[in-house]
Amino acid sequence: MRLSTVILPIHRWAEGQKVWRWAEELGFHAAYTYDHLSWRSFREKPWFGALPTLTAAATATERIRLGTLVTSPNFRHPVTLAKELLTVDDISGGRLTVGIGVGGVGFDSTALGQEEWTPRERADRFDEFLPLLDKLLTEDATTDRGAFYSAVEVRNIPGCVQQPRVPFYVAATGPRGLRLAARYGQGWVTYGDPRGPAEVPVEQAPAVIAAQLGKLRAACEAEGRDADSINTVLLQGSTAERPLQSVDAFVDWAGRYQELGIDEVVVHWPVPDSVFEADLGVFERIATEGLRQLG
Repeated sequence: MRLSTVILPIHRWAEGQKVWRWAEELGFHAAYTYDHLSWRSFREKPWFGALPTLTAAATATERIRLGTLVTSPNFRHPVTLAKELLTVDDISGGRLTVGIGVGGVGFDSTALGQEEWTPRERADRFDEFLPLLDKLLTEDATTDRGAFYSAVEVRNIPGCVQQPRVPFYVAATGPRGLRLAARYGQGWVTYGDPRGPAEVPVEQAPAVIAAQLGKLRAACEAEGRDADSINTVLLQGSTAERPLQSVDAFVDWAGRYQELGIDEVVVHWPVPDSVFEADLGVFERIATEGLRQLG
């Protein structure tokens, strides 16, 4: 099992760079950030752009993988996104992972003046968005016209450092998203039950993940793909579970999901006075001792 972290893009870079370097020093496999224009309780607080932050993090670190968790069509277009991802992959020396999903409701969903898309509309757009992004990142020249997204004589030379392209980690729980994960994903991301912590008791949380993993395996079988070829990633923070309370709590939590087949767990870097508040000393011990105790 691998252990990674999410660093929210909330720090001016004079301070933020210290956090990203710290994550590398603590030995995290990857450090991701949310790709939003703003997010929930941070709406009226500092919040910086994900891809510029990852670019800066790439120059401030040497080994740790970097990525979005996740980006979405809410305010992105495949043509411009592909160029930016190709660039970050190059600057990082091939350390970029692209977490990507359909997007949701909230501040990002109407920021460009559009009406909020229904779940069906988001799925329809993602059905175009992801294949086009795949094509843009694997071909030198792309022309493709769709109902929502088009690319006309677009060039992406010299291509990604990682070949055939940067890895996609697809966030999905529904059948259409899981099909896309099975077809295009090098990884699959879940944060648990979409209903949220108020609706799912702690003791039921692992069963939710087990059911999702079963659906992912079925989607892979339908695509003629070995499910073991997809990295499975669990993002902590959206359930009633509290794995950052102590090292023992983390080991118990991560061990349950390791047994279910999760390959990578992602914990949030502590943010005081927020839903991600946690003891920084305990967090450091989890980073340095947690997986070793897991065995």
